[in-house]
Amino acid sequence: MKNIDTTMRIRLWFETDSQMLFGLGRVLLLKKVDECGSLYKAAKEIGMSYRAAWGKIKATESELGVKLLTKAPGEKRYRLSENGRLLLDNFDAWCRDIEEMALQKARNIFPWQIRKFDTKEINNIP
Repeated sequence: MKNIDTTMRIRLWFETDSQMLFGLGRVLLLKKVDECGSLYKAAKEIGMSYRAAWGKIKATESELGVKLLTKAPGEKRYRLSENGRLLLDNFDAWCRDIEEMALQKARNIFPWQIRKFDTKEINNIP
């Protein structure tokens, strides 16, 4: 077999019976809101309409029964709520653990070079 160099990629998400609950798109959206302080700017930066972004955040908040974003009284800037931060941090940690386990398993069973996906490229995910 030819020796090739590959990158392992895994996409993980949670869904309910009726809709997407939480996955990479919402992770990117929350991270951008945290960075920009604006849902509008965050949506624009990742190529999503404000309405779609608002709908995704509201759908997840509704399913979980908690707010993911918050604004201090009199403040215009959005921030991640405590629950939003916890969800984001836990999802990131869970994904890293799953990816590491999958990478080790793949390296044990496939005869080619396998690299871990570089998360710095996360904004390039189609």
